[in-house]
Amino acid sequence: MQIGIVGLGRMGGGIAKRLMEHGHKTVVYDQAEKAVADIVSAGAKGSSSLQDMVSKLDKPRAVWVMLPAGKITEDTIETLSGLLEQGDTIIDGGNTFYKDDMRRAKTLEPKGIHYVDVGTSGGVWGLERGFCMMIGGPKQQVDRLDPIFEALAPGVGTITRTTGRDGEPTRPEKGYIHAGPAGAGHFVKMVHNGIEYGIMAAYAEGFDVLKTKNGDHLPEDQRFELNMPDIAEVWRRGSVISSWLLDLAADALYENHDLTEYTGKVADSGEGQWTIDAAMEEAVPAYVLSAALFARYRSRSDNTFGDKLLSAMRHGFGGHVEMPQ
Repeated sequence: MQIGIVGLGRMGGGIAKRLMEHGHKTVVYDQAEKAVADIVSAGAKGSSSLQDMVSKLDKPRAVWVMLPAGKITEDTIETLSGLLEQGDTIIDGGNTFYKDDMRRAKTLEPKGIHYVDVGTSGGVWGLERGFCMMIGGPKQQVDRLDPIFEALAPGVGTITRTTGRDGEPTRPEKGYIHAGPAGAGHFVKMVHNGIEYGIMAAYAEGFDVLKTKNGDHLPEDQRFELNMPDIAEVWRRGSVISSWLLDLAADALYENHDLTEYTGKVADSGEGQWTIDAAMEEAVPAYVLSAALFARYRSRSDNTFGDKLLSAMRHGFGGHVEMPQ
């Protein structure tokens, strides 16, 4: 299939390259000419503007917007809505607030332009490992674009199948789902990120307790000098708390035991707060997720070893840069 891609940053560039590796054709645009040139060198067709990109796409067109949530995404989709025609599809793969997806879908509907939201997880490793995707939008359009999503997804891989799931692997087993109507994809991804906050906070707090067991405030005969890299390594192997996030923590700790390259000022994408907002709207208790979000806020004025580990994990999976001092 052919698809247009707007935004060739850490994930957008990986999406374009992975699609081309699977035989799909891409027409790409980014405000940074160097980013466009890089993807063109890999086989994409470059464009100098959104209008130029749209003119190079075959009908019915599909354009994947992979930009930061907020004004830049809003402006881009508004511009595209004036360039595209009935039957075309706009895909937002960024970290957009799900209620904005619902609004956009209603706005585009009278023009006959379809809207699909894709909560995309995989970070800077997506090109190699594949992207986990949570998709919202009309079923007919999601089905039409299925070859694109299947190419981007990780696939079944070596993960043991869940008991009772037999026969031909389904979308969820391949690493992507059609979650529901417009907004549902980003809603599921939003909660995914809220859970991510909680898991990362648990690791960070646990390693902080381990690290501080040698603190001067403890009686000398109760102090342990514990090896953080070795503890992370052993927990990766057969432990019930093993995970990719722990893998990333082990990498960071082995490279620098004290994580001195990190300040511990932990940023948030907004999705943790949106998850708590949704929990409050639904009257659902979310103690762990709330505490994890507040811990990030606290880190900006009072940094711990655990905060540094949080920053290291975020850098590991998403290439996220710490907040400035």
